[in-house]
Amino acid sequence: MDNRYRITFTVEEPVLLRSALQSYGISKKALTAIKFHGGEITVNGAEQTVRHRLKAGDTIVVKFPREELSDGLQAEQGELDIVYEDQEILIVNKSPYQSSIPSHVHLEGSVAGIVAGYLKQQNIPSTVHVVNRLDRDTSGLMCIAKHRHIHHVMSEQQQAHEIFREYEALVHGHIKEPQAAIIAPIGRRDGSIIERMVRDDGQYAHTDYRVLRHFTHHGEQMSHVRLRLHTGRTHQIRVHMAHIGHPLVGDDLYGGKRDVLDRQALHCVFLHMKHPLTKQPMEWHATLPADFQSLLI
Repeated sequence: MDNRYRITFTVEEPVLLRSALQSYGISKKALTAIKFHGGEITVNGAEQTVRHRLKAGDTIVVKFPREELSDGLQAEQGELDIVYEDQEILIVNKSPYQSSIPSHVHLEGSVAGIVAGYLKQQNIPSTVHVVNRLDRDTSGLMCIAKHRHIHHVMSEQQQAHEIFREYEALVHGHIKEPQAAIIAPIGRRDGSIIERMVRDDGQYAHTDYRVLRHFTHHGEQMSHVRLRLHTGRTHQIRVHMAHIGHPLVGDDLYGGKRDVLDRQALHCVFLHMKHPLTKQPMEWHATLPADFQSLLI
């Protein structure tokens, strides 16, 4: 059985095959891999080079080489909360206290490791391509591309700001402004390999927030907020909220307290993007996890 990932399309006007492939986002690197590492490009069933001139109505099938698991990634068995799946992408609702990818501290049980096991079980010859990574203690929606080409297309969407993510968080204190944009550059804190901070020489970072509710929990003022990321810097929401004096509940790295929650109260609730092949708008929602909701009662 030929289980190589493939895409099929028909051209509507005469054009060089190379140009048609480029219009589907197939990179030069991908073409090289197809040519030398077990891929195939056919036009109306016959293999052709990229210099072939197409006629209107020609059908092109691109078969990509089989992929091997990335170094350091082991296929594992485990539970996945799958929100959506098709041949190109997998949307999962990540649990808190679960790594997105393996690390030297947490080698097992990552989303990537379990997805690798799932793809193997489905006889899909691919490694795992994480489109949006979440911190270990952050929960919510993650997108995984099932093939390197799809990951490439989605990376271009990210660079064009066509993928939108929204989060909900609980922060310390009652935020005075009901909504605002936080635009403050983020960089690594000197002397730390983990911690980030707002600094003039950091990378541009933009977060919008909107207060959903003010409340008091065990005598302490807190705010429930909705946030949209316009950029994807490491720890961006955590750093920006601490920067305006309202660190996330449970986020002791950035000034939050863990007396009511032993992780940062942050959950990716909304993901919007265009499908990498059909270009149709798609969006998903995820309910808040139980530990988060328990503070809102």
